Amino acid sequence: MSQEVDFSAVPALDYSLSSDANHKPKFLAQLRHALIDVGFLYLSNHPVSQPDIDLLISYIPKLFALPQEAKDKIRMVNSEHFLGYSRFGAELTKGAVDQREQFDFATRHICRWEEGDPEHYKLWGPPQWPDEKLIPGFREVLERYLDQVQDLSMKFSSLIAEAFGLGPDGLSQFYDTPELMQHRSKIVKYPVVSGSSDQGVGPHYDAGFLTFIVYEVVTSVESPRTSGPESLRGMDRCTAHPQYFRTLEFVTKGIARATSHRVLSPKGDTPRYSVPFFQNIGLDVRLTDHVLDFPPEILALRDKRGSVAATDSVNFTEFDREPSGKVNLIGRVKSHPDVGERHYPELFRQIFPDGFLGKGSTY
Repeated sequence: MSQEVDFSAVPALDYSLSSDANHKPKFLAQLRHALIDVGFLYLSNHPVSQPDIDLLISYIPKLFALPQEAKDKIRMVNSEHFLGYSRFGAELTKGAVDQREQFDFATRHICRWEEGDPEHYKLWGPPQWPDEKLIPGFREVLERYLDQVQDLSMKFSSLIAEAFGLGPDGLSQFYDTPELMQHRSKIVKYPVVSGSSDQGVGPHYDAGFLTFIVYEVVTSVESPRTSGPESLRGMDRCTAHPQYFRTLEFVTKGIARATSHRVLSPKGDTPRYSVPFFQNIGLDVRLTDHVLDFPPEILALRDKRGSVAATDSVNFTEFDREPSGKVNLIGRVKSHPDVGERHYPELFRQIFPDGFLGKGSTY
């Protein structure tokens, strides 16, 4: 069974309703619709501090304006955690260059890897930071912001569990204790480019459960019905839009729709910036080890929606048989082979037995 009707707008949810007993049922119903039928939503009135958002935004042009030498000092290749700076055009999607420059950061974390541990434990660890003298206060602001979004992401995960009739702790089995968790973030610049391609980043899925983006971005998401582009433009700076990932779709038996998404290069004279936050699940979690028992009425909503159209996003195909950390590590090595060759030589040789001379491409 499939439906021909497509969604006409990305749902907008008021987070404040979730803390009001009289309005929470309405919020959960809206969340169910967004999860099942769309896979993308706007979230307003969230608890992340607006002054901190504004302050972080003010730093972003300064970050990219740092001297190239200062940026290159924290290149990702220096980090076994795949955190740091990537020059413009360093990655491919579907064989085309992603026209973006970016810094990868993460929430506070001490690497847990010890001799004899699985190699993917090395994936999480402290970020590389630009010279404090060149951009004073930036690290403090970003860490404070990431702390808040981390807290929001866990509360939102609990609301998703409630919306699916699992109770507030229904997804907790997919996370480790807080001190063993780390979540990733990027600060991305999409410059105005000339030429035939407008690919900021091509169609793809991500590997965790949720992402939150708090800043203006031009992106295109694949419709869950037709795979046609649904444009999201001019997002208000204080609005977050969570997006649901392939792993969440898998563990919910297809109830939560993972939405393929891409970013288009901006038109005009002004670059566009984006600050996505990627919520991870535990490094050792194997999705096939966890079976969720959904109420019949939730399964009926999935069946009423019907099947969804296939997309051309094909990354992270290992998620159904490998631990989450291994899946992420494979994706990182594919995407950043220079980092893989330096820090994970054995895995690099498995993925690139003849070596690698081009640019990274996860999919």
